[in-house]
Amino acid sequence: MIEHFGSWNRAKRQAGLVPRRFATREELLALLKELGQELGRVPTARDIDEHRGRMPSKSLYWHTFGSLTNALREAGFDVPVGEERLERALEQAVNLSKKLRRLPKFADWTEARKEDDSLLTEWQIYRMFDARRGAWSTFQFLVHERLRQAGVTVAPDGRIV
Repeated sequence: MIEHFGSWNRAKRQAGLVPRRFATREELLALLKELGQELGRVPTARDIDEHRGRMPSKSLYWHTFGSLTNALREAGFDVPVGEERLERALEQAVNLSKKLRRLPKFADWTEARKEDDSLLTEWQIYRMFDARRGAWSTFQFLVHERLRQAGVTVAPDGRIV
């Protein structure tokens, strides 16, 4: 086979397959786009793991693009980073607070995300605050401040009044 195609990877490409360890940037991006279309959302590292066999490893994405986030953004997905990510999380939390009529707890966020996978994961939010003790309380404080700035009164127990 190698004599005919020149290399194992060239043979795989001719067969319409992507050589996972030696995929080009374009092939990696195409696979991410394809997975995103199949899922109907931005793929996660977990999704890549769950599709092992037809998807290259997430470490190859990190090695090639510097991070999975960089790869997703280059593939055209809307993936917030830094301050933009915090802003989006706060906006989502304000909306959830209004729905719940109180500040969201960690468990509330977990449940809400089951219905709306556009929400950042609770762990992504937690890590925005260096996963230190009191991270969720810090997030709730920022949500409280956003609600207050919008003219919404929040009671000391976190209920919206």
